[in-house]
Amino acid sequence: MSIEIDVLNGDASWQTAEGVFDEVWPPQVLEKLPWGNVVFAHADLRVFVRAESGDVACHVGIFRREVTWNGRKMRAGGIGGVATREAFRRRGYASIAVDAAVQTMKHEGSIDFALLFCEQHNAPFYQGRGWKPFDGEIYAEQPSGRARFTAIAPYVYDLKRAPRQGIIDLCGLPW
Repeated sequence: MSIEIDVLNGDASWQTAEGVFDEVWPPQVLEKLPWGNVVFAHADLRVFVRAESGDVACHVGIFRREVTWNGRKMRAGGIGGVATREAFRRRGYASIAVDAAVQTMKHEGSIDFALLFCEQHNAPFYQGRGWKPFDGEIYAEQPSGRARFTAIAPYVYDLKRAPRQGIIDLCGLPW
């Protein structure tokens, strides 16, 4: 398998990501999801995995944010918008993209821990890659104000810190 991995500026590469999102989560699918009405942050960086054909097979957004964990300021790296086009599923592209996103955060050196949100049916995928459930409360901003975020389950990846419980305030929109 010959692939290409690109890590690009989030805003500049939105058009490419939007095509993947529209295919994976068209409006009729999105409206039925428990997180379909959530307003999410824009990614700072985007990982794209391209198949041998040159087509974008998978996308992962990378987010960087100062958050609080139990009232202490920390630097979190987020992973969100993990999407693999139907024609490329079950070939390892998501694993490659998520691993590339984690390596990018590790390489930066300033991120204390990584955080993602996923639906229960995807939890084994992330747990198999070292992500641990966060057993606490997450707060995030939405257009209506700050609220507890419960639409999707949180998972953390240990970099310098290993939060497992308590309260994380995303200090902005979720990812």
